[in-house]
Amino acid sequence: MLTPGADHPITIQPANTRWRAYFAGHVIADTNDALILQEANLGPVVYFPRGDVAMEYFTRTDHVTHCPYKGDAGHYSLYMDGELVEKAAWTYESPYDAVGEINGRIAFYPEVEVYAVDDAKVNPHHKDTAPAEDRSYMTREEVDEIIQHTDAGDGTTQREHWEPNVKGPGPGSGPDGGLR
Repeated sequence: MLTPGADHPITIQPANTRWRAYFAGHVIADTNDALILQEANLGPVVYFPRGDVAMEYFTRTDHVTHCPYKGDAGHYSLYMDGELVEKAAWTYESPYDAVGEINGRIAFYPEVEVYAVDDAKVNPHHKDTAPAEDRSYMTREEVDEIIQHTDAGDGTTQREHWEPNVKGPGPGSGPDGGLR
């Protein structure tokens, strides 16, 4: 066992955005709780909580790898929509103390696309991301106002009915008397 240090640094940081994993046309992992592990001069690796991964598509393999800094990693195959990837993901179930935060989390090989999600771009009208002047959702008060004027099913409402904003069948409504 080797300990991370100046000659081989390892840092683990909580991600500051949502992360997803995508395979065969499907999102197979989606989390707001990812950890980013940066090891020495290697690229960053995103570790997903197991509960945020669609584990029903994964099968544990006999393949085990060893990292002198992190410990033994177990591997998973991924089968979805007729596509099989033998080594699609890995996990450290008993990592060394220096990287204990990744215990039980799942990371993916390049065959699975892993990407950050900007919630403001995915849902620009979400109440937490849209500026108040640009929102297309209703506030709780606006919804309550509509509900109070809505028929309860027995002909009653909490407040008086609004004036109709459409014309019903009658003179001038068309040759068949229906609405168009």
